Amino acid sequence: MPILRSAALFVVAAVLEIGGAWLIWQGVREHRGWLWMTGGVLALGAYGFVATFQPDAHFGRVLAAYGGIFVAGSLLWGAIADGYRPDRWDVTGALICLAGMAVIMWAPRNGA
Repeated sequence: MPILRSAALFVVAAVLEIGGAWLIWQGVREHRGWLWMTGGVLALGAYGFVATFQPDAHFGRVLAAYGGIFVAGSLLWGAIADGYRPDRWDVTGALICLAGMAVIMWAPRNGA
């Protein structure tokens, strides 16, 4: 269960961070206004709290591992929200990042 909880927290973090950045992008670059930007700032603030719920107590490990989720999640968000079509190199890079994330976060450790 700790791996499932950890994975779910990574997904929540990605939705908040990527979604928040996207809302700010829409507010500024697409001229959608302050409400979009305010929603983005609130989502980014909430993202900052999510990592604290990870079962692993090491900040550096959690944030480094989250990087893999961020890469893959950003490509997925762009595909869904903006119609971006990742090419094979985008997908390959994201899979490499996800593999690295899994090693960093969930590799068996002796007492650490």
